[in-house]
Amino acid sequence: MARTSRIPGFYKQSVSERLSVLEELGLLSEDDLRILFEGTSVLDSKAADRLIENVIGVHGLPMGLGLNFLINDREYVVPMVVEEPSIVAAVSSAAKTMRAGGGIRCRSTDPMLIGQIQVVNVKDTKRAEENVLEARKQILDLANSMHPNMVARGGGARSLEIRIHPATSTGPEMFIVHLIVDTRDAMGANLVNSMCEEVAPLVEQLTGGKVFLRILSNLVDRSMVQAEVVVPVEELSSNGYSGEEVRDGIILANRFAEVDPYRATTHNKGIMNGIDAVAVATGNDWRAIEASVHAYAARRGRYSALTRWWKTKDGDLAGALEVPLKVGTVGGQMQSNPAAGVAHRVLGTTSARELAEVMCAVGLAQNFSALRALSTDGIQRGHMSLHARSVAVAAGTPPDHFEDVVQRLIEDGTIKVWRAQEILQEVQADAGEECMSSSKCPAAEGKDVGVGYGKVILLGEHAAVYGRHALAAPVDLAMRAWIEPRDEDVHFIVPHWNVTESMEIGAEPRNSLQKSLQMIMGELGLAEQPLAIHMQAGVPRAMGLGGSAALAVAVIRALANHFKLDLTDDAVNRLAYKAEQNAHGKASGIDNSVATYGRPILFRRGNPPETRDVTVGKPTSLVVGMSRREGLTASMVSKVAQAYDASPALYERIFDEIDMLTLQGAKELEAGNFEELGRLMNLCHGLLNALQVSTSHLEEMVEIARNHGALGAKLTGAGGGGAIVALAPEDPERIAQALRGARYRTFTMELGAKRDTP
Repeated sequence: MARTSRIPGFYKQSVSERLSVLEELGLLSEDDLRILFEGTSVLDSKAADRLIENVIGVHGLPMGLGLNFLINDREYVVPMVVEEPSIVAAVSSAAKTMRAGGGIRCRSTDPMLIGQIQVVNVKDTKRAEENVLEARKQILDLANSMHPNMVARGGGARSLEIRIHPATSTGPEMFIVHLIVDTRDAMGANLVNSMCEEVAPLVEQLTGGKVFLRILSNLVDRSMVQAEVVVPVEELSSNGYSGEEVRDGIILANRFAEVDPYRATTHNKGIMNGIDAVAVATGNDWRAIEASVHAYAARRGRYSALTRWWKTKDGDLAGALEVPLKVGTVGGQMQSNPAAGVAHRVLGTTSARELAEVMCAVGLAQNFSALRALSTDGIQRGHMSLHARSVAVAAGTPPDHFEDVVQRLIEDGTIKVWRAQEILQEVQADAGEECMSSSKCPAAEGKDVGVGYGKVILLGEHAAVYGRHALAAPVDLAMRAWIEPRDEDVHFIVPHWNVTESMEIGAEPRNSLQKSLQMIMGELGLAEQPLAIHMQAGVPRAMGLGGSAALAVAVIRALANHFKLDLTDDAVNRLAYKAEQNAHGKASGIDNSVATYGRPILFRRGNPPETRDVTVGKPTSLVVGMSRREGLTASMVSKVAQAYDASPALYERIFDEIDMLTLQGAKELEAGNFEELGRLMNLCHGLLNALQVSTSHLEEMVEIARNHGALGAKLTGAGGGGAIVALAPEDPERIAQALRGARYRTFTMELGAKRDTP
């Protein structure tokens, strides 16, 4: 069967059916089929270990085929490795449209690489330049002696140039020798580097200077590729838009990218969506390609579009792309990676220049596809995007979440301020951010909202369960609840905890949450009342930040507000404590106390519990880091209880030590003595670690925080996962950035800041 890139319905077929089609077309051998179908196209770990250092596995990406390409009158099926949806489909559609004008025409220069030899301390620059140019042949011959086989294939060092950079306030004058090398079908980096090393002593002798760097340049502007296309205007009509409208829209969109670097960046990224995908598939260095292309886009001192689109005298659309591309078809990657070998055989290119031309053609097609979308149905999406952005502004969306809210608005299709406010709360809750006031919780506006605060324990975890003191403070996170009437049953919805409970009134509870809800409603005389309880979850679930207690307090207050019940804070606290007992089995009572009163306290369990307000001597910052593992309070309390039962005397001494640290810590907090408070926190963490409630993630976060300026850092809550708290009077953002750099979530709060009462 004749080679063709036109395979109608290819996208509808199964993987095995597609492979059979490629075999019939002669694009795949039996060995290639086996490699692709059996999955051995992916490197095994042993092979990967020979390619890079510290290998732990192999990361896979999809390989697809760009179809319909007609380049220089030849059919190409183009392998593309990319994870982003729509790229392969878009480029295949663009190539199909481009066939109507005869396909894409490409041309390229010889595949040249530049090697740079940096010389400093040259006393007579003019004489040095003369000496190097006079010895040009000697230098080139010496370089070529390193790779005689390359010379035999028509490549090798071809010429050299001199570039002189004057001295500046930051460095001396530099004398640069450029060695221009034709590397033929090899990528050529090692080849050029070795040539530079070989001629460096001779260059030193000729210049009288000192050679420093000897390395290739990835700006390959001596290896240029051009792709051009003419698309008949009648082929451009789409979705109710005339060909002339689409043509003019593409030209106008490209003009925007020519004059505006912000647009040009996105414009050129779309081009590289295509080029990079082919580079990865064929085992080429896509990072070097990206660096070169973007440097070339800024060659005139301002970053601009790489493409041009214009109207021909016949009214058709013409486009061109010129980029520096240095690729290879032979070398280590092609030989060591089975998938790269298959990609080359499917593509069928016979030289590096031909491969570069195909890549350039794919980049042009990708750009055409993007601009066409923006000029047709994409115009409506563009209008929608602009409208969504204005709505997001009106909703008070902060910069950190602006793009996410806009994208979700577009996907949702309901571009209204109220919906933007709801989405903002979803985004903030996903990030574990604050939801403290009605202005920041628009979904709850107009409702009789109940609030319960999250917390951190600065000192006293676990010991508080055994009658010792704990020092705790509210965090800038809260749970909010409101009630809506229903005709039957009780519904409980916490979207960001992925919790939706439905209870038939009077039925046996199926879990601890339902049991707590039934208990709360029964205590409030609402056992027979159908209703829906909606939650705005600002406290992350199972992170040791008092989420369950904050939830209970918020629900109790919401019910009291909705049904006009007269509940004091003390009554709310007592009922929330019963809910905590349901949830955790043996709760200390500190979480519900902070959730209720929303201020720093020194707490001691009892009947009634002892609760003393703690006045922070001066405001300071806390950084909370959240681990990748949930901490389940009930299981950790049970674990400590089992250990206590086995050695009560030993654990009593540990709890006494923690109690002493806690009482002293309260004094230091009130005095504003943060150096000493931090030391006490560190000691407390050591004791909690001895109780075996810490984890490797918690230990890592504690170490990161201390190494980046925290005066004290410790786990907070029950442990077994969850979170840490770090005392950071100075530069809390440095600690937060370090934790985020290690892929932990964080938030920063001010300890001692005044909070609104619920």
